[in-house]
This record gives sequence, C-alpha cells and structure tokens, in this order.
Amino acid sequence: MNILVLNAGSSSHKLCFYRLENSLPETAPTPVWEAQIDWYSTQAVIEVNADTGAAIEQKQEITSRREILSGVLSTLWQGETQVLQSQTENDAVGHRVVHGGQTYQTSTLVTAAVKAEIARLKQLAPNHNPANLEGIELMEDLLGEIPQIAVFDTAFHSQMPDVAAIYPGPYDWVNQDIRRYGFHGISHQYCTQRAAQLLGRDDLRLIICHLGNGGSLSAVYHGRSIDTTMGFTPLDGLMMGTRSGSVDPGILIYLMRQGYDADKLDRLLNKESGLQGISGISHDLRQIGPAIAAGDTQAQLARDLYLHRLKACFGSMLMSLGGIDAVVFTAGIGEHSATIRADACSAMAFLGLTLDPSKNEMNPVDQDIATADSTIRVLVIHTQEDWAIAQDCWHCLHEKSL
Repeated sequence: MNILVLNAGSSSHKLCFYRLENSLPETAPTPVWEAQIDWYSTQAVIEVNADTGAAIEQKQEITSRREILSGVLSTLWQGETQVLQSQTENDAVGHRVVHGGQTYQTSTLVTAAVKAEIARLKQLAPNHNPANLEGIELMEDLLGEIPQIAVFDTAFHSQMPDVAAIYPGPYDWVNQDIRRYGFHGISHQYCTQRAAQLLGRDDLRLIICHLGNGGSLSAVYHGRSIDTTMGFTPLDGLMMGTRSGSVDPGILIYLMRQGYDADKLDRLLNKESGLQGISGISHDLRQIGPAIAAGDTQAQLARDLYLHRLKACFGSMLMSLGGIDAVVFTAGIGEHSATIRADACSAMAFLGLTLDPSKNEMNPVDQDIATADSTIRVLVIHTQEDWAIAQDCWHCLHEKSL
C-alpha cells in the first residue's frame, strides 16, 4: 500500500510518502520522501528529502499552487518511480483537516458530502479548512479517483464529556455548536499511542504537552481525551508564540467600546500577543533567550509568564484526571527545550516527580527522562503527525475492504 500524506496550510504544503506492506509496523517507518513547499508573496521555496539521504532545495516564481504542486509530484513520481495510480484501490491520499466539528469524530473517506461539510466549517477555522479543502481538490485534479481520507485534528477530543466541552454561557450555545473542540488532536493521539508502547501499558493517565508556536495540553485517561486547553478555536488555553491564550472576555468588551472591530481583535489576539507581544522581540523562545541573558526584563517576563500559564493549565488537567502516571512533552518547544521541561517539572516535585538532569539535557527522543524512583514518568516523544495520518488511512481502507 502506498500512502501520500498532504498537510495543506495557508502558508505551506507538507507532503510525505509511505510505502507499506500488508500490516502496520509498530513504530513509524522512514518515509520514502518528504517535501515542503513554503508559499511567499512572489515565490515558492521547495525542499525535498528522500530516504536515500538526497536533499533538494529550489525556488520558483509562483504561477499557481496547482501548477507548482503538480510539478513537484511529477518530479518525484516520474517513470518507473510513479507509484500512486488513480486505479489502484489500495493506495490513498491522507489529509490533515483542522476542523471536523461534531459531524466527524473519526477519520473518513472523502466524498462530496464530506467536502461540503469541511467547507461549511470554515467559519470555525477560517485560516485552515479552506486550505485543507484546496489540498483535497488539488489531489482530485492531479490523481483522479484515488481514495482520499480526511483525518480531523478535532477528532481525538470529540468524545470529551460534556462538562469539559460545554461553555457556561446560555444553553443556546450548545444548539449553535459553540463548544470546546480542542485541536492538535492528531499529535495528542499519536503521543498517547507511543506513550503506551514506551511504558508497556495502555491504562495510563497522561498529561500531554504539545508545545510549539501553537500549544495545547490534553488530559488522557486510558487512551481517551477527557479534557484539553484549546477550545472553540485554537486561541484558547496556553500562552503561545503569537496567541494570547485565555484572557478575560471583559477585556474584549472594553476594547470594543474603545473602537476595536472584530478584525482588529482577531489580529491582536492571534498575531500580536503571546511571547511576541510580551517580549517585543520574537515568538520564538530561542530568540528571546539571548535577550534574557543580556538582562532584558521584558524578555524575562515573557518567559516567566509562559511558564506560569503552562503550570496553571497543567494543574487544570491534573484535576480532571484525579492523578497522573506520566507527562509527555512534544512538538518544537516540548521536544527541544530542556530548560522549559526542567522548569515545568520542578513545579511537580511535590507529586514525587523527579527529573534526571543528564537525560533531560541529552536531546532525548522517545525516552523517559525521569529518575528511576520518580513516582511519575516523564516522556519526550517526537510527534509524528504524518505517520498518524498514514495509519488512519491504512485503517480506513482496510475497513472499507471488509
């Protein structure tokens, strides 16, 4: 089985190609190739990496996204290396789709009705669902009738209990589908499965910390998400790179009375807040670090506030679970910042969590970095959303053939 994974965003397209046998491997295989196309105002930057170690980077003037994507696929699949064929039933294209609403709680084969629902839900994810749908339609144009599977970022959180999902506003909000959906679900799901493999049990109480430019925590009980920090939109919860995370709604009313409209508030909360807004330097902790070392108090406040909000949200997830077996750190900051991991874990010492400093500093990948006598395990897991999408494609196609 051959599976192409397409993660289509507003500013980039990421592609990943897997060739699978008749059964799924326990751990993620190396893809045959990976590619990323970053879209800028006048040009596209294309990077391709193959399992042979070959790497290509090129820049092209933008004509149309379809034309450039078609060119990349043609280059990778020319002649005898072309492996995806529209008439091959066991091949598929998997797509990350950010918002599935309450309609789609599992991955599903794309049909006209599925596309229509993805389009309808663009009002809940205006920066993502239109790009996801564009990717699906591009693949239809380029590859014909090959099966396509939509893998929804909201699906993993879709069975949260009502007490975690429903906001304490008027009950009519429930009828309007205004509720906590949660995001980063593909990553949280992958980390749940990988944690079970690493610890040799699946009856775990986990707090998964997906910390990147965007960030969210989830409380996972025996493989199921029971709470998460992101809500109706990806703006809720943690302080992030450029997003504010949770703020008093009264602030927004106050600003509206000063003349702010919806677009200005949107830009303020999503693009001009978080680490960027507080530090005045960058959304990236790696760039804030040197300013802190130089004595910049505003940069120090940004980092301190980031950690304070992380610990507060962690406490909320802990209370939802009523206990904890393991903490998982993943995504850009979670996987690569030893100091953030150490500072976050220090606040859990009263729970009996003890971090091994040497393991924490050794760039761990899919490892337990807690001491042997720690009452709580601490895992650093390299999130592999592309592989999680490929797994769902495999399952969907096999269920279809039964």
